[in-house]
Amino acid sequence: MDSGSPLGEFLRARRAQLSPDDAGLPRYGERRRVPGLRREEVAMLAGVSAGYYTRLEQGRQGNASAEVLDAIARALRLTASEREHLHVLSTTGHRTRAASPRTEHASADLRMLLDTMAHVPALVVGRRNDVLAWNTAAHALLAGHLDPAGPDTPDARPNLSRLVFLDAPTRALYRDWPAKARAVVGNLRTLTARNPGDTCLTALVEELSCLSHEFAELWARHTVETCGRDVYALTHPLAGDLTVTQQTFQVPQEPHQSLITLTPEPGSPSAAALEALHRTRGGTWPHEVRGRDENAFPATHAGA
Repeated sequence: MDSGSPLGEFLRARRAQLSPDDAGLPRYGERRRVPGLRREEVAMLAGVSAGYYTRLEQGRQGNASAEVLDAIARALRLTASEREHLHVLSTTGHRTRAASPRTEHASADLRMLLDTMAHVPALVVGRRNDVLAWNTAAHALLAGHLDPAGPDTPDARPNLSRLVFLDAPTRALYRDWPAKARAVVGNLRTLTARNPGDTCLTALVEELSCLSHEFAELWARHTVETCGRDVYALTHPLAGDLTVTQQTFQVPQEPHQSLITLTPEPGSPSAAALEALHRTRGGTWPHEVRGRDENAFPATHAGA
């Protein structure tokens, strides 16, 4: 049995989180020995044999067809993002030869775009959630306690996943931090599935699992969430309370890079607060906020 099969791990995690009541199955009053659904029950709901589904979970079954995967997704009540993740794992789930890390850079065109969007907080992130570039507005909104030139040095780049879990000022920025944490873990799941040979990405997950029990618990649930559109309520050390809409756009020329923008509702108090932030102090956060717990966010791990 290949207990390390990413596909099998995902199927077992989702099966354990779905009760017979959720799936519309009778209980008959019996005491169940496994959390969630049994393999036989998932197979029945998906219209496949129990042996076939068992081999799929154990990593002993060849690539399943799209139709079978869709049937299993329906049986497990997967979301659209989880369904896509299932299909990705079916083709990339086998362990691949480790890939050599490649240093990423934001193109000159993207940097020019960020500068043009001076009043809109915007940043470019890479395949491991490293910040490759940001404009002054994004730095002031999200990371005024960090060096604004950090993204220019590969070994010192801020990593959005690390910041959310290991950096106290970033954690304090999000009024609903648990929701942000779930989104970060869900996105990281999709990144690892699409890049199974990326050793730096694997190391990032291992680091976060060791340093944050909250990350480890969320990671074990196999939460999947693709970045798209999210609304976040923030408590900013300079601008106060405000709400922004975060949107993520794929970069066509660099499929592993994304452009992220954060915008307030036009004419709202949040828009006025962001405009005031843009005009004051270059967005540098107060000294008491800039101080961070070096044990929680080691300087030697500033970038992936």
